[in-house]
Amino acid sequence: MSRAPHLRRRLLAGLLPFMLLLAVTGCDAGRPTPAPAVPAQSLRGSCALEHAGDDDFTAISAVLRAEGEFVVAQNIELLMRLWDDDGRVVDAKHTPDAPDDDQNWTGRDAIRHRYVRTVFPGAPSAVQRIDPQITIDGDRAEVRAAVRISGGEVSGGDRWELIKRDGCWLILSLTYNLEEAP
Repeated sequence: MSRAPHLRRRLLAGLLPFMLLLAVTGCDAGRPTPAPAVPAQSLRGSCALEHAGDDDFTAISAVLRAEGEFVVAQNIELLMRLWDDDGRVVDAKHTPDAPDDDQNWTGRDAIRHRYVRTVFPGAPSAVQRIDPQITIDGDRAEVRAAVRISGGEVSGGDRWELIKRDGCWLILSLTYNLEEAP
């Protein structure tokens, strides 16, 4: 008889983890397990932006607006979330018809380096696209816009190419200094 309380304690001690597991997970084996939530930091492009809207034009505009805001804030991590892995930046050097003199930054590492070493030291206080012209063709878009940086306007503007991947618009390329030299 003296062994019964001892055995009960051992039995309860062995069952306790199992009982806790049932209490935490529930005992309905037929209920499907919900999919894990996608961490916000894994979202990219327009999908990472709160006000990207449901239509392509609004989403593309939101990506370009965010790029300007993140440049001003010098937030390289958020900037890089806007770019496609195969992204490219091109400085047309005011000779848009002579691509042989262009400077290119290809790939995420090169684009990151350009922002940190070339753009951020200039500390722009504002970046605004003026009258963007958006053309969408399936999962690709082109945007042409004049740009105002810290009050100075560049009339020739920029040419942006975006690509839609998994429902999210990402920057594929930026070509700037498209206006002819004075």
